[in-house]
Amino acid sequence: MKVNSKFTINKLRMKQLSTAAAVSLEQTAEALKTEVQQAQVIPRDTGNLQGEAFSIDRKDSQQGKVRLVHSAPYSRRVYFNPDGMKFHRVKWKSSDGKEHDGNPNARDHWYEDWLTGGSKQDFCAKAFGRFYRRNANLK
Repeated sequence: MKVNSKFTINKLRMKQLSTAAAVSLEQTAEALKTEVQQAQVIPRDTGNLQGEAFSIDRKDSQQGKVRLVHSAPYSRRVYFNPDGMKFHRVKWKSSDGKEHDGNPNARDHWYEDWLTGGSKQDFCAKAFGRFYRRNANLK
């Protein structure tokens, strides 16, 4: 018995799928950023840590990598070693008399819920799947 087969690769469709994956990854990062902000788990003083110092690094999205970045110089200390920090969970006044909103769920390690073992560990996988199906025109 002899069997022959022939196939051709649809290079245009492969490029479309790769582009859809990169776009979906960026959208997933944006969704996670929004989810974390809305969960109000980032410690809040002036709002810088979850506002203008919180961004998405998309430069490697074509290679399958994006990063959520807290660019404030103190963000690493607050996340990993908040010794003695007071997390403002209600409205409060600073020393200059300005009133600030707190985050009621503020804590260190604020990404724990979205990491493996956390209560929302499947958030990114599900979000990526939804975005990819839509962006790749899959059913």
